[in-house]
Amino acid sequence: MNKEYDIIVVGAGPAGSMAARFAAERGVSVLMLEKDRDVGYPVRCGEAISKAGVEEFIQSDDKWIASRISKFSFNAPDGTEVIIEFGEAGYVLERRIFDYELARTAAEAGADILTRAYVNGLLFDSDGKVSGVKYEYNGEQKEIKSKIVIAADGVESRVGRWAGLKTHIDFRDMESAVQITAANIPVDQNTLYFYFGKDVAPNGYFWIFPKGHNKANIGLGVSGIIGKKKSAQSFLDDFMNKHYPNAPVLTKIAGGVPCSVTLDKISGPGIMLVGDAARQVNPLSGGGIASGMIGGSIAGRIAAEAIKMNKLEHILTYDKAWHDRLGKRHETFNRIKEGIYNFSDEKFNSIAHSVLKIPIEKRTLGKVFTTALMNNPSLLLDIAKVFVV
Repeated sequence: MNKEYDIIVVGAGPAGSMAARFAAERGVSVLMLEKDRDVGYPVRCGEAISKAGVEEFIQSDDKWIASRISKFSFNAPDGTEVIIEFGEAGYVLERRIFDYELARTAAEAGADILTRAYVNGLLFDSDGKVSGVKYEYNGEQKEIKSKIVIAADGVESRVGRWAGLKTHIDFRDMESAVQITAANIPVDQNTLYFYFGKDVAPNGYFWIFPKGHNKANIGLGVSGIIGKKKSAQSFLDDFMNKHYPNAPVLTKIAGGVPCSVTLDKISGPGIMLVGDAARQVNPLSGGGIASGMIGGSIAGRIAAEAIKMNKLEHILTYDKAWHDRLGKRHETFNRIKEGIYNFSDEKFNSIAHSVLKIPIEKRTLGKVFTTALMNNPSLLLDIAKVFVV
């Protein structure tokens, strides 16, 4: 390790690894610090991602693909199932291996990586600009300087908060989520299953994502308001007792998922936020792997440019670059989410019945959402923006 780096990245998830890689590829010195002993562990994710989202950054590889997804199954409260076929559109990942491979690409680009390094503070110069980090390693307190710090440390980023950015999230913008990985789940291994309704996931959705060999990630996310009344775990228990009472549970995770738009400010003097830390999560689906990698890649590129130009204020252009690439689209998804998550069970049933009348070869996600929002002209325009244009 060097005594000083151009860029320090805090957190080695997909967003952090892409920030480190895209900066290192441009010839600047990069250190990525990860608090856990292993990159990619623990896994806190449904692990589904589009093929395009993966292949923008890394070639698809069977070693981290648990299943290949070609269909969506939407399940209404009355049991009506609507199938949408895509061809090979996405994957369910093995995140432990996938994250490890992303970090490896950062290392190959020239980034140094240190695990079990717990960042517990920031360094500042005389002008108040972030100038490095404090961290604990092997029981010793250490400091290391840098020109730029990129925070990829998750929801309500402590690093961002120490730098003066507002990373707090209101509970109403946070989904309470819980997931298990279970065995002996006899579902089609090429289909993502989604369930809606007040009994399974009010103001949210329930999912079953297959992981090969009759394993599956099974979980749900509900709004923070709902979660205060009945826990996500209770909804999961109810579903499992009804559908898979004897399924062995292999893993279990729980936590909060930010489901709102990007933070108002994701950069400042010497600091940039990426991934969950910046709230770069699709508000409609709660998915953040691909969007986090995009945010990380943009931040890494801009940070390296700032170093090369010896113009550190250049990092402040990151906010607009992110907004132009995905932030604006996420604002549209958030409006769509607010339009559908409060639907009654009767409304979900009606949508399913209407979509079933469309021949399966003509069904698309856009047509599902158009059917759902037929009586909401302003949201139909949003649907056109993301599914048609």
